[in-house]
Amino acid sequence: MFKKIAVLGAGAIGASIGADLTEAGHDVVLIDQWPAHVEAMKQDGLRVVMKELEVHQRVRACHLCDVAALNTAFDLVLLAAKSYDSLWLAEFIRPYLAPEGTLVSMQNSLNDEWVAPVIGAGRDVGCVVELSAEVFTPGLVKRNTDRKRTWLAFGELDGTITPRVRALEAMFKCAATTAATANIWGAKWTKLVTNSMTQGPIGMLGMKSSEAGDLAELFQLSMRAGRETIAVGNALGYKMEAIFGMSAEEFIGSTDETLENILRTIISHVGASRNAVVQDHAKGRRSEVGYINGLVADKGREAGIAVPYNTAITEVNRLIETGSLKPDLSNIARVHQMVKQAGAC
Repeated sequence: MFKKIAVLGAGAIGASIGADLTEAGHDVVLIDQWPAHVEAMKQDGLRVVMKELEVHQRVRACHLCDVAALNTAFDLVLLAAKSYDSLWLAEFIRPYLAPEGTLVSMQNSLNDEWVAPVIGAGRDVGCVVELSAEVFTPGLVKRNTDRKRTWLAFGELDGTITPRVRALEAMFKCAATTAATANIWGAKWTKLVTNSMTQGPIGMLGMKSSEAGDLAELFQLSMRAGRETIAVGNALGYKMEAIFGMSAEEFIGSTDETLENILRTIISHVGASRNAVVQDHAKGRRSEVGYINGLVADKGREAGIAVPYNTAITEVNRLIETGSLKPDLSNIARVHQMVKQAGAC
């Protein structure tokens, strides 16, 4: 079903998945906009270092400017770039996606909302990803969640379980524990709940997840952000979905019990690693917080739901991106002060 595969965005997540698929014998090309990274993969292959395993895989890699010369119609495109790059990259790859081809957004946020209209909803399959990895050196990925602890769920946007979804579920077993879901939008919103509690809050501290998870004040702040995200999701009609391999029972109970289970599970999965926002701040580049906490804030305001903590977390991370603030523990107090000034508590 998926003979020709492109990974569009071969950063930490895309490269990890691309290496696994290549090792499993699939015809994969990794496409990226970081020239040095592409050249390193071309010359020396791709190294993916995990806790108990190191993979050094020869891969096909190409620059964005080389795609036109490939003369390939891809049966499957895995979009693994940052959320803020998803729209233009969907437009970029659309001419190279086969008429009956499939695009899977392996990203945070709700990218299918704006990607599906570009490529056609019938060619878009949703995906929820739990994979922690880092890339600072061209051609080298530090993968924090190995294949056993990586989790991927696939689902049609209309909620049907199709042969296409089952094929994806089977194909990606070489990279992760996989699942098919009839509630992909609920699963993606549930992932947004987890991200709203971890990416922006921990990102503004500049700490490893395991270090931040030991802070009672961070835990309390994360829970407040998570409550807001659940409230917005409820208002929009999303149904929470058991994700990350957690059981349905772990999602039953009070809101706080559910959030605590999710938060502790995520922190235990990623351990002593830097989340994506911490990495972005360290690299001095734009983060995805605007598409995580910021998306919750935007949708909350549209739905008439109070979202002061997600709003403040978004603003603090924006100030870090512009150089007005530094990642620091004091940013927790800054968020509370912003909420207080906004008259929300």
